[in-house]
Amino acid sequence: MSEALTSLDRMREVALDQHGFVTTAQARDLGISAALLAMMVRRGRVERVSHGVYRVGQVPTTPSDPWMQAVLWTGFPEACLSHDSALDAWEISDINPNEIHVTVAAKRRVERTIPKGYVIHRQDLTPRQMTWWEAIPTVTAATAIRQCLETGVPTYLIRQALERSTKSGLVLAAEHAELTELMEARYAR
Repeated sequence: MSEALTSLDRMREVALDQHGFVTTAQARDLGISAALLAMMVRRGRVERVSHGVYRVGQVPTTPSDPWMQAVLWTGFPEACLSHDSALDAWEISDINPNEIHVTVAAKRRVERTIPKGYVIHRQDLTPRQMTWWEAIPTVTAATAIRQCLETGVPTYLIRQALERSTKSGLVLAAEHAELTELMEARYAR
């Protein structure tokens, strides 16, 4: 019994930094076998919330939990919140996406069925294009705006995101000028 509690404590330490979630791979890295993880689920110590993702119940929930769960669901360490979802997270636009957008490396292939409500994008991002928002790996505001320009988000939402992100300092003047030029070129088409 003490082994399960010790394992749960180790899982909780990881979960505290990830909105209460732990992946199967992370549990394995903690020395928790698949059998022990299954036993913890049966005993109600943790909850299996999606393929390869578990929730440790002792960690309070937040409105951002679905975003973290989506990023962890991919199983890829470079996965991050992106596109429309990142614009929404940064609160720089009135965009209201009905899907969670996550970007993984271009070489990655998801071998299982993507859950309804998730959109997986493949793009190689540089470290400068990624940051953290509410402890969730997320593209920068400038990267999110660029992605949304490429995927056809309405111009008025892009213009709003540019204006708000510049005022808040999330987008620098040079980035603003470049993104404005891209937006205007798209609008002119």
